[in-house]
Order: sequence, then C-alpha cells, then structure tokens
Amino acid sequence: MSGPAGWRLSPAVPAWLAVGVATLLLGVLARRPDVAVLGVPLLLGAALGWSRWPARSVRTRLAGTDQAVGDGRLRAELEVAGGGPQDLVSVRVAAPGHRPQDCLLSAHPRTVALEMASVRTGRRRLFRLDAAAADPSALLVTPVRSADAVVMTVLPTTRALAALPLPFRLQGLTGPHGSRRAGDGGDLHDVAPFRPGDRLRRVDWRVTARLDRSGTPGSAGAPTQLYVRRTFATADATVMLVVDSRDDVGPRVASWGDAEEVDEDEATSLDLARHAAASLARAYLGAGDRVGLEDLGRLRRPSPPAGGRSQLARLVQQLAQSEPEGEPRRRRRVPRLPSGSLVVLFSTFLDDDAADIAATWRQSGHRVVAVDILPVLVTADLPDRQRTAYRVVAMERADRLASLAHVGVETVSWRLAAGLDPADQLGVLARQRHRR
Repeated sequence: MSGPAGWRLSPAVPAWLAVGVATLLLGVLARRPDVAVLGVPLLLGAALGWSRWPARSVRTRLAGTDQAVGDGRLRAELEVAGGGPQDLVSVRVAAPGHRPQDCLLSAHPRTVALEMASVRTGRRRLFRLDAAAADPSALLVTPVRSADAVVMTVLPTTRALAALPLPFRLQGLTGPHGSRRAGDGGDLHDVAPFRPGDRLRRVDWRVTARLDRSGTPGSAGAPTQLYVRRTFATADATVMLVVDSRDDVGPRVASWGDAEEVDEDEATSLDLARHAAASLARAYLGAGDRVGLEDLGRLRRPSPPAGGRSQLARLVQQLAQSEPEGEPRRRRRVPRLPSGSLVVLFSTFLDDDAADIAATWRQSGHRVVAVDILPVLVTADLPDRQRTAYRVVAMERADRLASLAHVGVETVSWRLAAGLDPADQLGVLARQRHRR
C-alpha cells in the first residue's frame, strides 16, 4: 500500500502485525495477561506508523560539472533534499572500476561530496545512484529509486612545452617568430637605398654619410641618397591539430574492441591524444600563434585557426568530446587545411588511412609531425593465436611509420610511461626547420 509522496508500508509491518496478533491471542486463550501485554506494543507501533504518513518526499540527485583530471581524482556531489531531520535515506553509489559504496544518511537537506580515482578523460558516465528513504521507525519506506549515471566532461590536462617545431614558411604579418623576409622586426636583414614607402625613422645616418659619394666630406650639403636599415619581419605560425578519434585502444591488447574492460588507471590512446593536443595548443597559443583542430573521426567542418585564451578553452572542450562514433569510416577526400600550416597528427597508425592522409599533406607542401599515441602495450596475457595476430599488426604498423619517415613526415612518440620525453623530441624538431 502506497501513501502520499511515494511512501509505503515496510515489509516488516505485516510481520509486526502477525506477531502482535498471535501474541495477544495466545495470551487471551492461555489466560496469561503478561503474555497478551507483549503483543500490545507491536500493534500500537504498527498502528502509529499507519496513521503518520509523511507528507514530504525525500529527493536525491547527483550533480557533476566539467573538470580536469589534474590530480587523478574526479568529483561530484550528492544532494539530499525534502526530508525531515529524523528521516533516513540509504544510498548506494557506484562508479566505473570501483566497488559500490553503501551509506545511511540523515535525510535533512545536505550535500555530500563524492570522489573517485581515474586517469581517463572525455565524455564519461560516472557515479550511478540508488536511494531509498525510511521514517524514524522504519515502518514507512520509499521504493528504491535508481538515477542515471551523471554525465561529465573530463577535460585533459596539459604539460609545459618549451621549444616547438614551426612550419617551413611563416605567412603571418606579425608575430613572435622571425621569418626570412624583410619587414618590421628586430634582427638586421641588410642596408638598402631609401625607397618610397620606407619609414624615415629607419634611415641610418651613419651609413648614409659613409656611402653617399656625391657630396664632399665635411660639406654642409644634404646627401643625395639615403640608406635605411631593413630587418627581418616577424610572423606567427598556423598550426592544425588533427586527432584520429576513429579508434580508442587501451594498454592491454586483450581489451581491444571492448572499451568497458579498460581500467580507470589505464590511459587509452585517445586519453594520450587529448593530453598531447591540449599541451601543444596551450604552448602554441601562449606563444601568440594561431591553432585549429580537425577530427578525422567526424565528418564535420574543422575548427578554423585562431588565437587567444578563448580558442584554447574551445579546443580543449572539443578534444574532450572526441570519441569513436560507430565503425571507423574511411575518408574519401583528404581534409583541406590552410596553406603553409604545420600539421600535427595524433594517431595510433593501426591502419593505413591516417598514414595515407599524412603522406598526402606532406606531398602538398605542409610540414607534418606525426604523434604516436599508442600506449605502452601489455601482451603477457594473450593466448598464442592473439599473440600471433598482434605481431602481424605490430609489424604492419612499424612499416607504416617507416614509410612516413621516408616521405618526410617527422614522428614523435607520446608514451609517457616509456621513459621518452615528448618535450625533448619536439625540441629536436624545433631545430630542424629546413624543408627536407
């Protein structure tokens, strides 16, 4: 039987009534008042619970906001409202990769902090909740209500990067990098005769007095030819970050094909891609360059290159939402990117599609840096047949990376646990700006 606000009698109430009636009848039939009196409290308690239906309803809700997995902890809040100070609420909170936790709380309005350990990023379904309320006597309860898992966007963290590779040719009119053309800058390009359009403040009077041969030394006449100092122009770089989100694999090869088997302390290939892309975006945007984003897993228009803090927040949000959408689809056309841009491709290179696209971009004149985001793999638990299949895939992947290097695509490994520092590899590429 249900009452107001979803309350109903506890399954213990029929037992109370049965025991109370049986004890009372037994005492009456046996002419034992002392035995009959024992059943009275049970009947009175059931009657009291029956007559005092709570008019209020206890509400529970999970709340979570977008956050970065900076310290390896993800947080949400359990909100309890609508109950009285004497009501109780029993909750069970479950999270991926963790044991469910049961807790009995007072139902008065309150907020309880929830926390779980994870290194995963992206769009996640976390903290599933089951809750049921009871009155102080536990004779009236509410049915167990299950809430859908709270959906949270876990943003990738970034790391500091110092030296970064640049495009072969800088095309911006101004920026932090020195270009190879003359213009407004800092480093001396040459000394040239004054031409219409040159600024008077760039006239080098010492060089003019020394190189002007028409006047007589020491004469008061004005020079007939002025000379100006020309400097190298500064420019900004255009960087296109390309994420291959068509697949997402974990470090254990046995878990490939089933994302639910990846533990919360195991970073997948897309987790590494988000971290690497966000780090590069932060470094380039902090230097004053323009950065855009393309996703090979989504047939949508790319995010155009732009600068500023708002562009960084926009790119990080888009990176967090990159995920596989069904079966990987082959690109019929190579995405068109701004001319003269630096292309940074993040992929596992487990198939030919990403490698073919990178080679096409390189042949069209772009400088292409391929970032290998395949995690450090664990193959110890593979059976013989799967181990053989993995060795074939690994050899094909090695040939794919070798062919990329042959056409001039530079490779960086983003394996944080393998002892390779991506910052050092990027620093080496930063010193190799010449066209190969």
